[in-house]
This record gives sequence, structure tokens and C-alpha cells, in this order.
Amino acid sequence: MNIFNLLFTAFIFSFILFHSNALNVTHDSRSIIIDGNHRIILSGSIHYPRSTAQMWPDLIRKAKEGGLDAVETYVFWNAHEPTRRQYDFSGNLDLIRFLKTIQDQGLYAILRIGPYTCAEWNYGGFPVWLHNMPGVSLRTKNDVFMNEMKNFTTLIVDMVKKEKLFASQGGNIILAQVENEYGNVMEPYGDEGKSYINWCAQMADSLDIGVPWIMCQQAAPPKPMLETCNGWYCDEYKPKDPNTPKLWTENWTGWFKSWGGADPFRTAEDLAYSVARFFQKGGTLQNYYMYHGGTNFGRTSGGPYITTTYDYNAPLDEYGNLNQPKWGHLKQLHDVLHSIEYILTNGDVKNEKLSNLVMATIYETKEKSSCFLSNTNTKIDANVNFGGINYFVPAWSISILPDCREEAYNTAKVSAQTSLMIKKLNKAEDEPSSLKWMWRPELIESTSVQGRGDVSVNKIVDQKDMANDASDYLWYMTSINVAKDDPMLNGTVTLRVNDTGHVLHAFFNGEYIGSQWSKYGNNNVTYVFERNVNLSLGKNLISLLSVTVGFKNYGPMFDLVGAGITSPIELVLNKNVVKDLSSNKWTYKVGLNGISNKFFDTDCASKSSSKWVSDPIPVDKNFTWYKTTFKAPLGNKPVVVDLLGLGKGMAWVNGHSLGRYWPSYIADKQLCKTETCDYRGRYSDSKCVSKCGEPTQRWYHVPRSFLKDSENTLVLFEEFGGNPSGVQFQTVEIGSVCINTHEGKEVELSCQDRPISKIKFASFGSPQGVCGSFDKSEFDSEVDALSILEKECLGKESCSFKITEEKFGRPSCEVKKLAVEAVCEDFTL
Repeated sequence: MNIFNLLFTAFIFSFILFHSNALNVTHDSRSIIIDGNHRIILSGSIHYPRSTAQMWPDLIRKAKEGGLDAVETYVFWNAHEPTRRQYDFSGNLDLIRFLKTIQDQGLYAILRIGPYTCAEWNYGGFPVWLHNMPGVSLRTKNDVFMNEMKNFTTLIVDMVKKEKLFASQGGNIILAQVENEYGNVMEPYGDEGKSYINWCAQMADSLDIGVPWIMCQQAAPPKPMLETCNGWYCDEYKPKDPNTPKLWTENWTGWFKSWGGADPFRTAEDLAYSVARFFQKGGTLQNYYMYHGGTNFGRTSGGPYITTTYDYNAPLDEYGNLNQPKWGHLKQLHDVLHSIEYILTNGDVKNEKLSNLVMATIYETKEKSSCFLSNTNTKIDANVNFGGINYFVPAWSISILPDCREEAYNTAKVSAQTSLMIKKLNKAEDEPSSLKWMWRPELIESTSVQGRGDVSVNKIVDQKDMANDASDYLWYMTSINVAKDDPMLNGTVTLRVNDTGHVLHAFFNGEYIGSQWSKYGNNNVTYVFERNVNLSLGKNLISLLSVTVGFKNYGPMFDLVGAGITSPIELVLNKNVVKDLSSNKWTYKVGLNGISNKFFDTDCASKSSSKWVSDPIPVDKNFTWYKTTFKAPLGNKPVVVDLLGLGKGMAWVNGHSLGRYWPSYIADKQLCKTETCDYRGRYSDSKCVSKCGEPTQRWYHVPRSFLKDSENTLVLFEEFGGNPSGVQFQTVEIGSVCINTHEGKEVELSCQDRPISKIKFASFGSPQGVCGSFDKSEFDSEVDALSILEKECLGKESCSFKITEEKFGRPSCEVKKLAVEAVCEDFTL
């Protein structure tokens, strides 16, 4: 049968699988049972709003090629119901289209409705209008909240039922989730919290979806909910109910970034170890959080202070590229696990201690047995004899022997290629060497000078309550009258403002007096802004611009954490408070003039083009709008815009929001450790971080679907002050690929859709270094490995070969590794 027939047959099978009769989804203590077949499930999280609809087919195809059985997603309430009873399921919010795209690829889906999500998403997915409803209390026994939650959950379930997407209807959704990680925060809610979680279970069960419901991080949940585990490791987790299978809804593939934070990195070796260990110890379902992280477009990032990138160091990077070797190393693991699925779900299990912290786990049926050899030492490698055969099991690794004899996979022995990604300058035809900019100021005189707003009250109001999440920006304005005999006229007066940890810009009598924001690690800590001011006789105006950087998304009663400016606001004379302004008449105005008038919208911008000035272009000027045009980079590679040189603000391309930018926020140098990253030992988000002393985020994703073939428009709102002259559009692609693995492995070098143009390095024996900086050792084979691979690989998009002494010669050492670096051709040169 040729490859076309094989692909056609696979397509027909997938189509029939999810477009036919209902599937019966149940479980026992060891497996998910789908139409009588006992399954282990390998799943990965892909959040549809963090990419574009045009990206979905490619992302899901790569998930399938990576060996996944299912794709998991949250449902984001505040994205779909931004205003009460006004719904949005358009564009990248088209949940049904996303689920059908998963279905079309022949994969199962796991639908985590919540509708609380956490997910480092703004306000944990809750719409802020919900917080502002009279009498509401979130995530507890409260009729107002529960009615709204039931309305939204029912809406989603009914939409999915209408399209017959639950497995019980012949669709592909095999599990659904209600609530999320409530067990982590439940205690402070007391009895009302217990009543609430019981109500959640009853409400969900009443919707009659025909597949199991799960509650993650909820020990012993109400029946018939199934509990699950979240974390970097869940091998030791045991459900409270012995009849519940061992389910892992979030295996954190890396971590998210906050402004001021370094780049997280979880090694492929450790991630594979956590998965293999989970299935060694009876795991049933494992979901990567994230498999593709994506981008927090617009104002969707939470935190506060979560970055616009949500790359998460996932197997697919922010732009949808394979993150190698992580993607390839996991694919190999998935293939091996699938090959022993029947034995894992049906076999008898026993353990055999081989040496200190080295264990064999044997799964055995009447026909066959499969084995795991685990070494949980964090430093000591092991040479063990099992079944009369000697095995080398490195520290903090697991070997899988499908037949209990031959090692098919070891988590620490990476044979997948490493891909070094590079960013290339825009090579569009006729593209000028530098962009031509226009600018206009943000008009702040009506607020900073005149104090005009929309509403006035005699108190300080929380920003969530006043702005209702309509904008990051909220003006707080008040005035004080100073008489001739007031001692403040002649002394040193300090304006003291308390802030909940977001960004503050202060003006006094129309003059800018300073800004402040939280430092890394203190993003939820109130700070005090203090500046000396000179009062004038008569009326004095205080104008404070508060700028939120995403609302808090996690923790007990997180919804009650304040945002914006808080009481007291004081004038201090010679270190003594002489006037508390908290109960003054405060006037509020939501948003900024340029955002309200849509300076970023290409249609609106063209109508007011006469107000954009082309020369001279100011730099380091706060509250400034910049605009330029550009041509889309050639080809189909992912596009980013480099915003180095700018301060903080927001960016739009052709009216599409790229999100918040803040390249001036530098990652704390103290976060990075000097020792080499070691995969051995338990991972945490502070381990193996990198790029300290560099901008937390310099490049911002511009999806191809945002671009036009003709002229494109970039608009920036610069809040702090910066220089746009260095802004550049670039493409993200593979620069070179490497192999660094042992004898006996069948390996592949692939530049994907470009040919290999050069073998930069190749040596067999004990080569030193890492991808990008290999060196030969004195023990390496004298055979010219570079010439061999030049003949086999140059001009090809990929080449495969087996690493053997016969091919590459005998080295003069026991170590027999091949290190190769190949360069991918640059078509743009």
C-alpha cells in the first residue's frame, strides 16, 4: 500500500471514529474505557484564544503527530460574555470551530468549562461585571453567582450538544470539567464553600452530557465527579476513591513569565521522566499544560504582571514551531507507551527493588509483560542486572522495556534533534532599511490640567468597580484649595499615594511629577508613591492615572483583591500628615483619548491622518502615539516585531491588538544561577531560568492572519517614553539543527521545509559542548564523520541514519556518542 492510500485510510478511520455512533465513555480504577476499550490517554492543552483560528489546524496536526490522543482547553467566560448576556464566539473565540478542528484530526477533546479557569488569564476568566453585580460573592454558596455560573455553563453545554460533540452523541469530547483547583483554596470559604462545591457537582450532573465530569485538585469530590491532580509531578498522587483512575490534568511543561522575570526552562529529560514515572505507577490520563502556550493578545493576561507571551516552554512554542528536542523526545515516549497500552491497563503489577532507589515495575498479562526500570537518585547513575541482562539507568531517569528485555526508551537519553531558532530581518520587497514613523500626543490636558471626568464621588473607588474592565487606564482627580495662611504654602509638602501594586503616573497642577510600579516578586504588594509638590495659593489639582497590568487570577477570594489606587491619599508637611484627601470629591474618567477614539484602528486613523505628524519624531516622551506602515515579511514563517528601545504600552497591527508591551522591564539578574542547568532532581519554576539582565519580553507575535498582502499598519501607544527607531519585523525559523546521542540510535536531522546547506560539525566518540558550540575530543574516531554526513544530508530537507561504529569508526574511549550540527539554508540571502 502506498503512502497516499495509508493517509487516505487513516483519514477515513478518523472520520468514521468521530462521525458515527455514540461512544460509551466510562472508567475503572486503571483506565478510561471507550466503547469497551481500556485506554491510557495522552493529552495536551491548547487554548484557542491564545492563537488564531488560522493556526488551529497546524497546531492540532502537530499535536497528533507528536503522539497525543486528545487536546484539552479551558472555556474563558469573560472572553465569551464580556457584557452580561452579550456573547462573542467569533474569530479566535469560535469554540465550536476549535472543537471540530480537533475532531477532524481524529483526536479526542477534554472540555474544561470551569467557568473559573485561573490559567494566568485576566481575573481567572471571570467577567468583571460579575464582580460588580449587587449582592454577589464569587465561588461560594451565593445565589447571584450560582445563577450566573449555571447560565454560562448551560449555554456552553447546549452549544456543544447542538453540534453533537460529546462522545455520548458520537462526538469527540470524552471528559468535561466543572470548577477548577477549588480544593487548593476551599478552606477559607468554610461550610459555604462545601455547599458550593456540592452544588457544582449537582448542577453539572443535571446537564446530562453522557461523559464523565472531572474536578481537578478536588480531593474526594462529590459523586459522580472524578478528582484529578495538577503539578510538575503526580506519580505519588492517589485518588481518595480507589475506584477512580489516576488522572493528571496539568503536567506543567515549563512555567509562565511575569514582567521582570527570567525565561523558564524545563528540560525534555525531566518532563519525560515525570510522564514515564506517572505511568509506571499506574497513571491513566496525562495532560500537558501547556502543549502550546501561545499569546495573551489584547488585555487578556492576568496575574497581575503576566507577560504577553505565554510560551510556557511548551512542546510547541508560542508561534507554533516544534520546540526541539522536547517535542521529539516526548513523541518517542508516547509511541512506546501506546505500544504497551493493553498491558498497562489490563496486566498484573509487581515491583522489584534492584538497588538503592532503583526499582523495576513489571506489568504482566498471560501473553506478555512490559517493564519500567526507574532510578530516582538525583546524582548516582546505576548499572543493574534485571532478568539476567545488564542495564545502564542514568540518575533521575526511567527505562521502558516493552518486552522486559530490550530498552526501547530512556527518559535521560535524548536522541531527538535540537533546533536552534533564529530571528531574521524582514526581507519583503522594497522594504526600507528603517520604518518611517508618524506620531501624535495623547491628549491629557482635560484630565491632568482641567480635572474633567465622567463621574464624581466622595471616596476612593477600586478600579475594578469604577472601570468595569473596560480599560487598563483610570484617572483619579481631585482638587484642594489653599488659603494664604495655610502653612503648606511655605513648607516641604509631600504627596503620598497608596497603590495596590499596578502602575501609577502622577500629575500636580498639570505637571508630570513621576511614576511608580511594582518590582518583580512584589506584584501583589501595595506600594507607597511619594513626591514633593509645590502648592499654589487657591485651587490645586491632583491627577493620578492608574494603569492595571492584568487582574489577579488565583488564590482564595482573589476576586476581592483591590486594583488601582487605594486609601489613604495624603498631603504630608514636614513628615506629618496634615490632610487626608481620601474623602475628598474625586472625579473619575475611564480610558484614554486615543484608545476611546481608536487611533489604532486603520479606518479611524486614516480619517484623522491630518493629526499625525511625520517630523520631527519625539523620543523618550511619555503618552505618545506612533504609527508606521510596513510590508509583510516574505514566506510563511511566524512573524514577530522587535520593540527593543520602547518603554511600556500597547501595540496594534491593522487594528488587531498584539497585547501589552514592556521591553524596558529587565529580568532580575539575581534570578539566574551560575551552575549549569541539570535535569536531575525535582523541577521548580526557579530552576534552569535564563536571560537574566535582558528584557523580560522583547519580541511580540504578529500572527500571519493579522497581515495583508498590501500595506500594513503598526500603531504603538507609548506610555513611559521610548524610541521607535529600532523597531523591526522579523521571522522566526530554524537556523541550525543538532544531534548529540549514543551509538545504536536511529536519528533524523530535519530543517523541515528547507534543505540542509552545511554540516558545520560532526564527530563520533566523546565530543564536548552543546548544540551551537561542539568541540572534538582527543578520543574521537579518526573517521571523517563530517564528510560522511555531507554526502548523505546536503541539499535534503531531512536525512536519517543509524549511529554505528561501522559507519563512523571506532573511538578510543568507552563513550560512543555522535554530535552533529547542520545549518539550514537561508533562502532570503
